[in-house]
Amino acid sequence: MLVRDAMSTVVLTIGPAHTLRQAARLMSARRIGAAVVLDPDTSGLGILTERDILNSVGAGQDPDRETAHAHTTTDVVFAAPEWTLDEAANAMSRGGFRHLIVLDGEGPVGVVSVRDIVRCWLRTGAHGAREDAAAGALAG
Repeated sequence: MLVRDAMSTVVLTIGPAHTLRQAARLMSARRIGAAVVLDPDTSGLGILTERDILNSVGAGQDPDRETAHAHTTTDVVFAAPEWTLDEAANAMSRGGFRHLIVLDGEGPVGVVSVRDIVRCWLRTGAHGAREDAAAGALAG
């Protein structure tokens, strides 16, 4: 099974000036755990996850003042739609993260999460040998 079969095609793209509260509202409304942050000044893509927002709020920061820019991960590992789910799970496990931005051509076409991968493996019954990779990614 491939990343394209598991990824969510609901891609929330926000700018670096969005506040964490704005990002959280948008993510919640779409029932997704990550937003792609597009910085037009650097032409770069980053990712802001629910964990990034949680860490900020937990540290006592004001979600109405904190911007996505300050909490975006810019050292991102991207996946291709043609990657296998094993390749995606291994990349997540090695990097200690739970989301990959999926790029095809010039821009993001999806986001794949550990939850997406596990759901596909369970649906196809192909999860036996992959439990360690998924468990490692979930621990991150």
